[in-house]
Order: sequence, then C-alpha cells, then structure tokens
Amino acid sequence: IYPVQVLQDEGVEVTGVFFNPNIHPLKEYLRRREGAQQVAEKLGFKIIFLDDYDPAEFFRTIAHREDNRCFYCYYMRLKRTRSVAERGGFEQFTSTLLYSRMQKHQIIADLARDLCQGRGSSFLYRDFRDGWQQGIDLSKEWGIYRQQYCGCLLSEAERYESELKGLS
Repeated sequence: IYPVQVLQDEGVEVTGVFFNPNIHPLKEYLRRREGAQQVAEKLGFKIIFLDDYDPAEFFRTIAHREDNRCFYCYYMRLKRTRSVAERGGFEQFTSTLLYSRMQKHQIIADLARDLCQGRGSSFLYRDFRDGWQQGIDLSKEWGIYRQQYCGCLLSEAERYESELKGLS
C-alpha cells in the first residue's frame, strides 16, 4: 500500500505486477493475490497477474542454495518484472520488497541494477521502510490480508519453528 501511495503522490502512474512463484502453499498464494487485487482496487491502479504459479520451479532454483535462497528468489522475481516492464514500454520498475524491513535491500538494489544493464527499463530504488507501520495500520483498517512470512516454505518453517520446539 505505502509504496504505491508514495509514487502516486509524486504523480507517477503505477501498474502493479503480481508474480510470486515462491509462495507456498497455494492457498497462501491465493490469499496474497486477493489482497493485491483489493489494494489495486482501493488505490485505483492496474495490476498484471502472472499466474503461471509453479512452486517446483522455485524449489529447483533454490535447491542446494538454501542459505542464499533470498538472492535466487529476488533474481527470479526481478528478472520477470523487468521483462514485463520492457515488453510493456515502462521506463522504470521497482519492487514492494523494498517496503519490508525483513528483506535485504542492498542485494535487491544491486541485483535489479545489474539486471537492467543495457536494457530498456531502469530500476527505481526507494527505501519505503519508513512507511512500514503506516502500511500495516492501513491494511488493517481496510481489512487486507497481511502475511506473517515472506512466502517460501523455508521462511514459513523458520517463522513458526518456535512452536515446534515448544512441543518437546
């Protein structure tokens, strides 16, 4: 919510792209997709849904790279977003990953810039974390689903591992 509001306030026309092959399970993917649609309707921007949901591709990409899985997840998602931006004639693209305090901003920014070298679209880096609480409050007010982990199976396991340890 917050990154879109900031850009719209600056007069930037926003088109969203929802591409999240990392999200597991499918029900979580569908909840997040619905939330993205609700935000797009509330804020009045178009959103492109790339629903070629294939968690097996994500798992193959991160296999034996679990300790560096975020990099490979960012790579998959940013590369596809850049491709959409180029095909759609968008001058720039950014990512709502930059809103999260949990994500690795420098890796995201460096990777996205590398992906754009010699390409038609450039990456717009903004640190949207200052609106973290504002976005949380607004999503609660609007009744928009908020996830408790990044989306991947490994992140979910890490998020809830204390509950498992509590069983022993």
